[in-house]
Amino acid sequence: MKEKLLIVDMGTQYAQLVCKSLRGAGLYSEIDHHSNLRSDYSTVKGLILSSTPYNGNNSEREKILEKLEKLSLPILEIGTELFESVQEVERGYRRRELSIIESSLPLFNKIPSPTTVWSYNYTPTGTVPQGALPIASTSEDRAACLKIEDREHYILRFHPEIVHSTAGVAILENFAREVCHYSGEWNAHLFIQESIKELKEKIGEDKVILGLSGGVDSTVAAVLLHKAIGSRLHSIFIDTGLLRAGEFEQVLAYYKAIGLNVKGIEASSQFLQALKGVTEPEEKRKAIGRLFVEQFEAESNKIEGAKWLAQGTIYPDIIESSSPDGTKVAVKSHHNVGGLPSHMRLKVVEPLKLLFKDEVRKVGAVLNIEATILNRHPFPGPGLGIRVLGEVTYNRLETLRAADKIFIDHLREANLYDSVWQAGAILLPIKSVGVSAGERTYKESIALRAVSSVDGMTAECVELPYPLLFTVAEEIMESVAGVNRVVYDISSKPPATIEWE
Repeated sequence: MKEKLLIVDMGTQYAQLVCKSLRGAGLYSEIDHHSNLRSDYSTVKGLILSSTPYNGNNSEREKILEKLEKLSLPILEIGTELFESVQEVERGYRRRELSIIESSLPLFNKIPSPTTVWSYNYTPTGTVPQGALPIASTSEDRAACLKIEDREHYILRFHPEIVHSTAGVAILENFAREVCHYSGEWNAHLFIQESIKELKEKIGEDKVILGLSGGVDSTVAAVLLHKAIGSRLHSIFIDTGLLRAGEFEQVLAYYKAIGLNVKGIEASSQFLQALKGVTEPEEKRKAIGRLFVEQFEAESNKIEGAKWLAQGTIYPDIIESSSPDGTKVAVKSHHNVGGLPSHMRLKVVEPLKLLFKDEVRKVGAVLNIEATILNRHPFPGPGLGIRVLGEVTYNRLETLRAADKIFIDHLREANLYDSVWQAGAILLPIKSVGVSAGERTYKESIALRAVSSVDGMTAECVELPYPLLFTVAEEIMESVAGVNRVVYDISSKPPATIEWE
């Protein structure tokens, strides 16, 4: 098993940013919740505790400190305040200039002083906790960075994983390389090599069934599995009727062209029937998921001797489908997380489950997956079923498909498609008054959504050129029957999510 760094999630989204920063530097890392903190680890080279002062973990302070005391591993705390050296914390962050006091420490190898860091707002007590040594300071706080005496245990009162911390990634690398003596390298090429070897050993001569969605994740999972076990991978691609315009036919043709053992199934009428009268978002997801499993199971039963079910699960799927303590669904349910009927008696293999979305794309590029497939925008598992708000009907799906195609086509024509992480149209269950040919109309509304992101954990609205938005809106209202209003969603994630349902 490869050596790694373990990021202990103390209850915030920053753990993912730390993980991505380390992996981007070729340092393999994984995330685990603080409730799973152990007193012994075999392949872990060091621990990074990731938090903010707002996460309400003070009640766990003593338990965590007790476990840390028993560890002989190097430890880096980021924003945890386990030693209570802050008097008052306000929400929000600010830039500070960090001056290094102990420049000879390996943590600060080749780090300039001063250097800009991104820190939360706090009022320091002015005292240094017993047993700790100040090793870097700001004008406001002489203990902005601490080292526990006689131990490789560091405490940072700033976030090195945030892009505004100019030497932040270098500090993380120093902790890994210089303090933890992490000697490994990690990248897409190595991931593929190790994954193929592991898949061959794990699966042996068994048959594997994979439900393809047409998205990047399941496509990369399929190609990786195909490299490992060839035609013993049996892929099933179901046309739910919830895909984008022409998507099923185009993607199925590509799968067959690259040699995948794939079968296309037309089931759009069944999905429409299952969604009849369903309007609540989570119920839609569950209805789509249940029918997908039923259709998938029916086709799977035709494949004799299959022992494995492959899924395109990726890290954000797992993170977003769990509460902070990892015990229950929190943000949303996900079709790749859980949901396998116990009576199917198939073992699950998830070759991408520890990858972020951008890492999946890098792996896909090394696997020579066609750019038009690999660079397609992320698409929700339930498809347009959760982009048609309200009841899903054939006519409403066709309305949305037409509007979405206009939007995406114009992004491509303007050479903006590849610079947007995800874009699409949403059909709103809102009718508004309009005017056409001098007559009053009362029709539905379309929302356009375009965001920038890295892995979908956070996202920002893209400021698309106004002339482009005007052109798209005008064409939708002129050519898509039943629509007389187009709006643009400028919400960020958080507090909004990328999808509306």
